[in-house]
Amino acid sequence: MTTITPAAAADRTGVSIDTLRYYEREGLIGPIRRSGGGRREYTEDDVFWIGLVTCFRDAGLGIADLRGFVAILRAEHPPQERVAFLRERRTALEQRVTALHRAMKVLDDKIAHYS
Repeated sequence: MTTITPAAAADRTGVSIDTLRYYEREGLIGPIRRSGGGRREYTEDDVFWIGLVTCFRDAGLGIADLRGFVAILRAEHPPQERVAFLRERRTALEQRVTALHRAMKVLDDKIAHYS
């Protein structure tokens, strides 16, 4: 199995090494393998999970939401529970997008007004 260093994992995923450690401490990724000397070694699966967590964070999911989703996955809940969780978060994200579009319209109107 090929592994990469924390610095390489951080570079590939676009997050800091501190963020990687935080995600691990919070149980969102891992457990991360350790070398004989105790250094973290990230696998391709770890990199995938880091990307997933990062995507969900970008979508506005909080750490508690992410913990909930990871718990659903790790406990091998039925797919319907996973889908229900994701649909709820998608609905919330759609509502945020609508609110952002409204805010952008107001800003555009003000820009036009003051131009």
